[in-house]
Amino acid sequence: LHVVHTALNHRDDQCAADQSARLDTMNCCLFDVGSVLRGGFEMGNVWYNEPKTLDTAFDVMGDIILSTAAQQYGGFTVPEVDKILSPYAQKSYNKYYEEFLKYSDPSWEGREEKGRVYAWEKVCRDCDQGWQGIEYKLNTMVMDISHEKVVTAMNREEGMILLQAKAVILAMGCRERSRGALNIPGYRPAGIYSAGTAQRLVNMEGYMPGREVVILGSGDIGLIMARRMTLEGAKVKVVAELMPYSGGLKRNIVQCLDDYKIPLKLSHTVIDIKGKERVEGVTLAEVDENRRPIKGTEEFYSCDTLLLSVGLIPENEISGAMGVELNPVTSGPKVNERLETSIEGVFACGNVLHVHDLVDFVSEEAAAAGKNAAMYVQEGESASEQGRKIKLRPLEGVRYTVPETINPMRMDEKLTVRFRVGNVYQNCYISVYFDEERVLHRKRQIVAPGEMEEIKLSKEELLKYPNLDTITIKIEEA
Repeated sequence: LHVVHTALNHRDDQCAADQSARLDTMNCCLFDVGSVLRGGFEMGNVWYNEPKTLDTAFDVMGDIILSTAAQQYGGFTVPEVDKILSPYAQKSYNKYYEEFLKYSDPSWEGREEKGRVYAWEKVCRDCDQGWQGIEYKLNTMVMDISHEKVVTAMNREEGMILLQAKAVILAMGCRERSRGALNIPGYRPAGIYSAGTAQRLVNMEGYMPGREVVILGSGDIGLIMARRMTLEGAKVKVVAELMPYSGGLKRNIVQCLDDYKIPLKLSHTVIDIKGKERVEGVTLAEVDENRRPIKGTEEFYSCDTLLLSVGLIPENEISGAMGVELNPVTSGPKVNERLETSIEGVFACGNVLHVHDLVDFVSEEAAAAGKNAAMYVQEGESASEQGRKIKLRPLEGVRYTVPETINPMRMDEKLTVRFRVGNVYQNCYISVYFDEERVLHRKRQIVAPGEMEEIKLSKEELLKYPNLDTITIKIEEA
């Protein structure tokens, strides 16, 4: 792990920010912890011997950082901490290996190899536990990230702070689409909530938003809240969906609506909200293929609460401001096989990249983005110039792909490509073409926009096509 600190306006090896009004303290300190650890040191009238193991090195380094940072003003950075801890990791490895050999049966087959595996796993455990002590900032809002990866953040304790990063991972998630984005006629009465807000009120705050509920939109949170409100004693009268298909998982439709006999009206939307102080009812109408209300199909539902589950918007205002190229379909960054955006060293994962239906996929992407960001820091910018780029092209029912480009030389042995379709297709095939050659033709009984699809590409297979320019993914009829 490299912790990078770049001070602005350097002059004669002194940061201009060091010229603080507080002359009794240092500012922007680049601290040499490695030299302090070697041979032992005295701190606070206590003598510290040089650590003999990795876990002890983590503890002692934490004590040094806490003590020293408290005596200075401004930024405090420990550079190249991986190199500092490397000798202590080796000492721990040797200790665990000798421990295994001492207490294991000498007659075991492959005893030395098992000892090496044991020692490695123990060192990895020490690393995992040690990194939990690394600094992180809560209640801190990132205001801006420059193209050069200077992060401007703000919190109550420190005010505005600048952090120079070598790699940045964008993981801001997404926000719910509000009523203001829907242009529904009517007043602004109490009783209109996003499904996520209602979920928090019920599950965490212990409040009931209302007793008679209409839900607009059939996203997964809306479907789950239909069941939740019913279990809490409310009457969910109807779930209305603008599209001719549900935006949620099939299992949620069955478990949250069908099991509780809650009607789902597809191709319907709210065209009016009645009530000034509190919602008194809503008017639904069927929509045509252009999503315009059809006259004569209006239907009034009395209710005191309207929940909106009408989509999620990735939080990419900061991404766009820093110059990251965005995909107009997903509203998220365009990324390559390493989840790297159009700006080198800036990675994206999770719902800020594209809206997911399962948190499992979010976790997988987060782990991959962290791994790739660490590789970028270690390898440097030159690594991104190796190999060739293959473009992924979504066609005929496939709306987008993540990633959008692949460099076979830099990808893992297996790469997962995720995508969504634009409609409900039954008895169809998911087909993949390498230029004009079809290499995958997978039968599917049904695919729907509410469920993310994926295919896996192998590095070995891609390297067999040295002149490959485009990978096309599309839906074909059976």
